Amino acid sequence: MANPSTAPLTTAKPRIVRVVPRNRNIEALLLIFAVGINAFEIAQIQLAALQQLTSEFMIYWAPVSFAALVLHLTLRRRASNADPLILPIAMLLNGLGISMIYRLDLATVANHGAQLFAGKQVIWTLLAMIIAGAVLVYVPNHLFLRRYVFIAMFVGIGLLLTPMLPFIGRNINGAQLWIGIGAFTFQPGELAKIALTIFFAGYLVNRRESLAAVGRKVLGVQLPRARELGPILTIWVASLAVLVFQHDLGTSLLYFGLFLVMIYVATGRAIYVGVGLGMFVTGALIAAKIMSYVSGRVDAWLNPFDQSNYDAVGGSYQLVQGIFGMAHGGVLGSGLGGGVPNLVPLAESDFIFASLGEEIGMVGLFAVLALYLLWVSRGLRIGYKHSDDFSRLLATGLSFVIALQVFIVIGGVTRVVPLTGLTTPLLAAGGSSLVSNWIIIALLLRISDSIRTKAKVAE
Repeated sequence: MANPSTAPLTTAKPRIVRVVPRNRNIEALLLIFAVGINAFEIAQIQLAALQQLTSEFMIYWAPVSFAALVLHLTLRRRASNADPLILPIAMLLNGLGISMIYRLDLATVANHGAQLFAGKQVIWTLLAMIIAGAVLVYVPNHLFLRRYVFIAMFVGIGLLLTPMLPFIGRNINGAQLWIGIGAFTFQPGELAKIALTIFFAGYLVNRRESLAAVGRKVLGVQLPRARELGPILTIWVASLAVLVFQHDLGTSLLYFGLFLVMIYVATGRAIYVGVGLGMFVTGALIAAKIMSYVSGRVDAWLNPFDQSNYDAVGGSYQLVQGIFGMAHGGVLGSGLGGGVPNLVPLAESDFIFASLGEEIGMVGLFAVLALYLLWVSRGLRIGYKHSDDFSRLLATGLSFVIALQVFIVIGGVTRVVPLTGLTTPLLAAGGSSLVSNWIIIALLLRISDSIRTKAKVAE
């Protein structure tokens, strides 16, 4: 019998238990709620329009829900400390958009229409979410983007100019914003806003001190040095070029507004915003005088119920129909599938907010606006909490892109500002918009994950 005191000691290897951050569990619960709401929306539409549930329910719900689950699992492995609210918010908005487009398709089929959009929207959503997942997997650290600041500038400018090229450029509804190969069309300007945001963030971090320097005082206001106004002048000319050559007021305002906000965040000097707004208003007034496109939009905005505007091509007919639709919806709406939103031209894209207003009412629209507000606030919070200047500016810029786009689109539909050609993020039909917005979501998630990762390393 062996002596216990002389027996060899065996030590068991400690078992490593991977602790899932609480954020991911919160995200999982919210995601279940989001896909459940999306399922209810599609079911309600089918019961109202078809009086039965059909197999199409799974076509418009299951693939996107599965893709959201895959993204969630990707975040658990690749960005476990990322913000837990952004993905569920995106799913709620994207799912609501698919549901409303499907509802409009049912009305189109009933009226013997030919062009359907819901199936395409599902396919584009899946592609956009796959690209977002690829960003999370293959971009382990967003800071490497700072090395390619000027490459991002050239890429952004190139994407903006691509629709002007012969053969592939497409003019749709009077705007030169698309490229097309056969039946396939894409709006490269949607991706340009991401590239230019990266450029602005890197450029302003490098030039922050010189931009914050003060020059002469005029009428009691401390103005920046003349040479530092060069970037503002350049972006101003570029935004006016978009307005003149591509006939796109919304994109012009988006790019210039984005730069002004980022230069203010970088320098803390409100004078840049004041000077920039003055320059843009001046340019817009001149354009309204000499360009029929701009003057027509402004006139339709100021006098939408004027018969001459109402009957004009590109006039206020669409705006008036959207206003009447939202008025018909009232406070609580007619219910999904219970209205006639298909009477509004381009109800699935430019005027999807008005279509929703008719069927979910003012209460529902406030809920949609609250989701956008929460999305933007989480992005701004990510920028505020980050210690790195480039990350702060990048998160702020990406968040402001969403905020300004929502304001311009919804402001146009509700007659707060003139109508433009931008799309409502994640709601409106359009593949290029879906791809760009899901890339923005992925970048925000990656930046938010780096906040807590750095904090852990510091500890």
